[in-house]
Amino acid sequence: MPKSLTKRWHGYHVMTLFALSILLSSVIAFWHWQMGLVSFAAVILVAFYSLQAEQAFKRDLESYISTLSYRVNKAGEGAVANLPVGIILYNEDLKVQWVNPFVLNRLSHDVIGKQLSHISEDLLVILDEESDTDTVQIDSSYYHVEIEYNERLIYLTDVTEKEETKELFEDTQTVVSLIYLDNYDEVTQGMEDQVRSRMMSAVTSTLNNWANEYDIFLRRTASDRFLAVMNYKSLLLLEENRFAIVDEIREVTSKEKASITLSIGVGTEEASLRDLGNVAQSSLDLALGRGGDQVAIKRKDGRVRFYGGKTNAMEKRTRVRARVIAHALRDFVTESERVIVMGHSRPDMDAIGASIGILKIADVNDREGYIVLDQSDMNADVQRLMEEVETHDHLWSQFISPEEAVSLIDKDTLLVVVDTHKPSMVIEPKLLDMVNRVVVLDHHRRGEDFIHDPVLVYMEPYASSTAELVTELLEYQPKQLNMDRLEATALLAGIIVDTKSFAIRTGARTFDAASFLRSNGADTVMVQQLLKEDLEHYKKRAKLVESGEMYKDGYMIATADESEVYSQLVIAQAADTLLTMKRVVASFVISKRSDGLTSISARSLGEVNVQVIMESLGGGGHLSNAATQLEDVSIEDAKEQLQQAIDEAIGGEA
Repeated sequence: MPKSLTKRWHGYHVMTLFALSILLSSVIAFWHWQMGLVSFAAVILVAFYSLQAEQAFKRDLESYISTLSYRVNKAGEGAVANLPVGIILYNEDLKVQWVNPFVLNRLSHDVIGKQLSHISEDLLVILDEESDTDTVQIDSSYYHVEIEYNERLIYLTDVTEKEETKELFEDTQTVVSLIYLDNYDEVTQGMEDQVRSRMMSAVTSTLNNWANEYDIFLRRTASDRFLAVMNYKSLLLLEENRFAIVDEIREVTSKEKASITLSIGVGTEEASLRDLGNVAQSSLDLALGRGGDQVAIKRKDGRVRFYGGKTNAMEKRTRVRARVIAHALRDFVTESERVIVMGHSRPDMDAIGASIGILKIADVNDREGYIVLDQSDMNADVQRLMEEVETHDHLWSQFISPEEAVSLIDKDTLLVVVDTHKPSMVIEPKLLDMVNRVVVLDHHRRGEDFIHDPVLVYMEPYASSTAELVTELLEYQPKQLNMDRLEATALLAGIIVDTKSFAIRTGARTFDAASFLRSNGADTVMVQQLLKEDLEHYKKRAKLVESGEMYKDGYMIATADESEVYSQLVIAQAADTLLTMKRVVASFVISKRSDGLTSISARSLGEVNVQVIMESLGGGGHLSNAATQLEDVSIEDAKEQLQQAIDEAIGGEA
């Protein structure tokens, strides 16, 4: 308020004092009329002055308020017109009613009376989600959006510079990759120097061209290893291209009639180079654990993306690793008081056969061993095997329930997990947290979910079965084996089941293992008796097969009725049967199980990587043999999810 106005305002208050003065003057006149007359004259003069002051104050106040109101209105109008914030009013039908000049200047077309989607489809998404704030892109600019739902008012704040800075920061983040030639030693062993030189020259040239194209710093660190450093933007481009370099290297080297496959481990989203290197090595280990010929990208939140993996893992030509693992396992066994063996829930013949094999290793090293088995959760063929085991007093006494296993665990117990590496799939997950030492033996490709900190891991995706791996470990035990007929037969049955009677995933070492077991008393007739199925199972499988329908070219999908329940064994057998049909390159069977889960079994002849398709649905397995279980999902929804996963795989990602 102006200073002169303040003074007049003060004079206005003084008039009250003058009224009191008149009263005082009257009192004075009562006692002394001359003095009273003077006082009255003074009071009248002061009253006149005060009245003038009051009128002047009112005039000035009205003028000030009028001027201030005008200035405020003008400032508001100017702010709405010139404020660097967009304002949009919309009605109940989500049509634009009014926009301020900021919005008009930023848009290349008039939007009054049109739907909000004409400005940005993202605005409708934000309104549907009832989010108060978000960021959208309109044309080439980014805006921070704030919405007043009661007023149907949208504020847009330009944050383009901030978003571009953020994008630049993300694009220039460092990414470290480790490249490994999976089978370099095996392929080049015994190869002529000229041929080897020509092949490696082709590999190096292809990798250098790839590095130049994607702006990658590439250096060779060993005969079969490379280091690649790039920024995050290059990684995104490589993912768009689905790491075609993996296929290129295989095709280039195949001209020499001996394909070299490539595995890449990528470390990203870490601040320090040391952490990036560790993540890259961990990713490479994961890619190699899944059989190689693929790329693994491990992100900070633990998620892993895989590319490649289109070929079966090549069988190694040396048994050195099997011998080293056998000796290491023997050491762990002899250092323990007892050995407890556990497979996956609802174990199949491979899991039980491998478990019996590990039991034999404990036995030859003079250690007590036990197999964890839930008698209420077994397949029909495993039940027949257990009926045979019941007649074998010593072997039968070594099968214990999960509850008994918990009571036996102590600090000197060695836990061996066979035919799975996922903690969520073992028979009794609590055992994993109760022991200090866990050994993992598996033939499946390694997935994201893995048992924490095992002391020994033997994973060979090229192997036909875990029973084959365990048989090799038995061969390298230092003491003379004296296998029982039933023990050898159980291991052979595991191999036969997983190879479909030596029809798929069968290598030279598979036959070597079978020969070893046969020479130790394995009974092939008993195997056939154990694997017989009853008529009811056959009919159920036939009904599933009958429901098969071709999806895309070569992909067969069979679905059970929503009200029908099938065992996992029947579902898997139906998928195997569908694969024998003409023009079928991959088969999928979807059905409800007795536990309420919706199961999908997938099979292929190797042309299609069904493992990656199942992994996208939360499952896993082998390139040609995989499965998943979905919770609270109908058959129809599961089929839609499967078809979407197949479409993504056909689109290029394996």
